[in-house]
Amino acid sequence: MTSPKPQFVYVTYIQTTPEKVWAALQDPEMTRQFWGLHKNVSDWKPGSRWTHQDYETHEVRVTGQVLEAEPPKKLVLTWGWPEGRPGAEPPSRVTFLIEPFMGSVRLTVTHDELVEGGAMMKGISQGWPPILSSLKSLLETGQPLAMTTKRWGR
Repeated sequence: MTSPKPQFVYVTYIQTTPEKVWAALQDPEMTRQFWGLHKNVSDWKPGSRWTHQDYETHEVRVTGQVLEAEPPKKLVLTWGWPEGRPGAEPPSRVTFLIEPFMGSVRLTVTHDELVEGGAMMKGISQGWPPILSSLKSLLETGQPLAMTTKRWGR
């Protein structure tokens, strides 16, 4: 029997609508504001490729496939480093669950299928909290957190 792969779960509550959260996760102009000057690019249809790119250089930092897209409720992606990257691990999976909650939104991000003790697990454990906090700030106040408007990973 194999042991379960590690997962990371982050839940936040945002004073906004599910539609605005859905749009923010996919719109390159919005993702660059709260996601360390990176943009998410895809047509967001199941089976399509998606990329997480440096906003200025277009260098692909993360790539994967859209597994499920149920606007504005659920988005499921595979998540991995581009081919050829040293130390690359098998792709993991990210699920964004967007639910109305008492006049606001509960956003649950589950990142699973991770390699135990791997670099991706370490990176996302440090990355998701500020990214999602900045998303919350952007949608509630119109301003992302200052730390996420800087170039990451350099």
